[in-house]
Amino acid sequence: MSTQPVPDDVAEYLAALEGERGDAVRTVFETVHSAMPEGYELGSFRGSPLWTIPLATQPETYNGEPLSYVALMAQKNYNSLYLMWLYSDPVEHAQFVEDWAASGLKLNMGKSCLRFKTLKDVDLDIIAKTVSKTSVEHFVDNYERLHYRG
Repeated sequence: MSTQPVPDDVAEYLAALEGERGDAVRTVFETVHSAMPEGYELGSFRGSPLWTIPLATQPETYNGEPLSYVALMAQKNYNSLYLMWLYSDPVEHAQFVEDWAASGLKLNMGKSCLRFKTLKDVDLDIIAKTVSKTSVEHFVDNYERLHYRG
């Protein structure tokens, strides 16, 4: 799993978050970062953590930008964990929903955005399991199948 250093702007973003909200985001960050499979790169989007597949690994993308895998942001009224590949993988999405239902927690999720306010709203084990099981190769294969092979 990932041992990448945390970029300065991401560290500053996380450090600036206050109170229980900041604690929740930092804990989710540590969970995701620790579970991240090799090959994903930690960078930032407006300072917030964003894990991508580098263009050196997958240079052909629909917009010329690295493929986004996971992002984490503190929003105005809640926090968001974006599990982008779940939107394009119905089997993985269904498994995530099933696992979440079994946890007894209410799922507050859009297409790929898991919304939470506190740590009581998330199951860190499910997040770690979900993040850790999609290799770069699997993500790229699924992406190419959807975008280039139909």
